[in-house]
Amino acid sequence: MSDQPFWNPKTETLPREQLRELQLAKLRRVVAWARDRSPHYARTLAAVDPERLRTWDDLRRIPFLTREEWMAGQEAHPPYGELPVVGPEAAVRLHTTSGTSGRTPLRALDSRKDWSWAAEMWCYALWGAGVRAHDVGYVAFGYGSFIGFWGLHHGLEKLGALAVPGGAQTTPNRVRQIVDFGATVVASTPTYALRLAQEAEAMGIDLPASRVHTLILSGEPAGSIPETKALIERAWGAKAFDTAGMTEVSTIVMFEPGNQPGGCHVIEDHFIEEVVDPSTGLEVPYGERGERVCTSFGRSTTPLLRYRTADLVVKVPGESAGNGRTFDLYRGGIIGRVDDMKLVRGTNVYPGAVEAVVRGFDGIEEFQIRLEHLDGRDEVILVVETVATLPDDGWERLAADLGTALADAHEGLRFRLRRAAADELPRFELKAKRLTDLRAEQQRAALAVMESA
Repeated sequence: MSDQPFWNPKTETLPREQLRELQLAKLRRVVAWARDRSPHYARTLAAVDPERLRTWDDLRRIPFLTREEWMAGQEAHPPYGELPVVGPEAAVRLHTTSGTSGRTPLRALDSRKDWSWAAEMWCYALWGAGVRAHDVGYVAFGYGSFIGFWGLHHGLEKLGALAVPGGAQTTPNRVRQIVDFGATVVASTPTYALRLAQEAEAMGIDLPASRVHTLILSGEPAGSIPETKALIERAWGAKAFDTAGMTEVSTIVMFEPGNQPGGCHVIEDHFIEEVVDPSTGLEVPYGERGERVCTSFGRSTTPLLRYRTADLVVKVPGESAGNGRTFDLYRGGIIGRVDDMKLVRGTNVYPGAVEAVVRGFDGIEEFQIRLEHLDGRDEVILVVETVATLPDDGWERLAADLGTALADAHEGLRFRLRRAAADELPRFELKAKRLTDLRAEQQRAALAVMESA
């Protein structure tokens, strides 16, 4: 098995017609399970007969689930809400969302069976990236209640690889452990992979000369931004692979295999992924940008049916990858979030699009995007922390070239650039938060001043 590229060759290469039949059969089963056992679904699926779910169009009989609904149920029926089919006495795991958005974290329960399934999903990604039993996997993750890389850790164990938990460590200590333990695989967010590389360089450690050959990235859209990925691969001298999942399903939903750069295959024997127009909720054709809607077949304790993720994606047929997999492909992975888009003087600004430009320039250590209302109009301010060795005249050239590139990528919208002091900007281990929108607050303050005058 070690020489073939598929973790589950039977389903990963299943003809589309047979794959759709498998999905619909699993859909009928999970809808019946959820309707009969979950207080939330007992209400929302009362008029849905599972046996009538026979075609793809029948999916529309199932109402959408939103994060707001989940949160409302959690607040009305603390601490776990009404989605779970059992209480904590039947669960073995509790995980939460990261809380980086500033919102109250969602709480999700898992049974022993659910957790075994979560590890299985990670095996699709690990195996597809070439990870095998002889590898040593270092998990650069804090191991708190946020689900993060917990599933990957258990996926490494399921493969037979040696899993090294990198929790409760400083960044320098993690770098030393990666080298000392002979890690061949490192898992982290894209941002933290760059942070580890920067720290290694400061410590005089040559990461490209280490045993690391594979990086498993997750947690941020940056894992599929070509410029960011190229920067990570140069810094490590290793191959990087993108994955994406969410706490709501306890594991990953998609992965980038070794022979398919530039996109992530959906694990379609365990999920149904629709792409809909964020405004209308209607499905969009292949090749058009839309919002992911996720249905999971594997998490039995907290079922998830037609969950609106707010992730922006572009789906294309899996066969277009040419690697033998028939699973649908998200071109470019997760592009961003529906609520990430900011309108500035008539131009759409996405953090991912800004990062794609910034990462194409050498000499940049970290950056932040700040939207402000100054002198009567909206402005985009890019705060850039450069490497310590960049001279002042180097910054002037960098700022001029970067400003031109950002304007070219944003329909002529001019960015204001400011150089940050060394270590001024925050560093991130988990999901990076690089955009701050101060406009509404500033306008309210200005109005208050006018009214008091």
